Amino acid sequence: KETLNRWIAHETARATREVTEAIQAYRFNDAAGIMYRFVWNIFCDWYLELAKPVLMGADSPAKAETQASIAWARDEILKLLHPFMPFLTEELWGVTARREGLLALAEWPLKAPAATIIEPAISADPLAMPIVVLPAPELEQFSDPAAEAEIGWLIELISAIRSMRAEMNIPPATLFPLVLVGASADIKSRAERWSDVMKRLARLGDISFADRAPDGSVQLLVRGEVAAIPLKGVIDLGAEKVRLDKELAKATADIQRVDAKLGNEKFVANAPEEVIDEQREKREEAESRKAKILEALERLKGAE
Repeated sequence: KETLNRWIAHETARATREVTEAIQAYRFNDAAGIMYRFVWNIFCDWYLELAKPVLMGADSPAKAETQASIAWARDEILKLLHPFMPFLTEELWGVTARREGLLALAEWPLKAPAATIIEPAISADPLAMPIVVLPAPELEQFSDPAAEAEIGWLIELISAIRSMRAEMNIPPATLFPLVLVGASADIKSRAERWSDVMKRLARLGDISFADRAPDGSVQLLVRGEVAAIPLKGVIDLGAEKVRLDKELAKATADIQRVDAKLGNEKFVANAPEEVIDEQREKREEAESRKAKILEALERLKGAE
């Protein structure tokens, strides 16, 4: 029922499908990469973080559902990771809940949960919570575009604000307002539901709505929706432009320095392969840095 839990089931189903397809096609590196992104980015970075307020709150149906969803997602992760990490996952399988058999003998996770809690938690650890019965429909039936649209928007908005804060060199302690421009009723409802989470994770002050972006604001486009952040009075726009111009000049000089080396036939002919690779990596890093600085300058221009 909870949107967040529907979202993690949707993402788990998607990861299961992608990992299964990759393994069947003998693309083991792709399968490992999919699992890395799912476990690290989706489950740990976002799901557990977004679930914290519910888990730390009073007992409620939402809390019990979230605990069951965490336990189910954890078990699905162990199953998907087992081909790559058999000993570690088998150990975790044995200590996180009472099991009827080995993980190596468990069914591959081709089904999604209609989770039913049949026993209370035996530990205060939310990751070692209930035993869950899974009379599950097929994964495709568990696809939930509505939950993905809501939580995906929330994650991308918070990520965009964090990136903007880093690019503009705004200290984490500095709070600033967020204005959602031309927001639909659906976006307003999402913002109200997730207001506390947005303020905590994106370090925001007030969240408001307007028909047009305020003067002196940086605008972010997230899934077709405009979010404006008024920066006048928050940072010194002139000083920030000077700082970014200096960073841009440094990044450009770094690129030119590497290009001069790689353009030197004698250097390329005599240098070890690892040195050449190192120079290429330096160039890629400088190019990435330059692109981010240019993006920050464009945003700053819009705030002036």
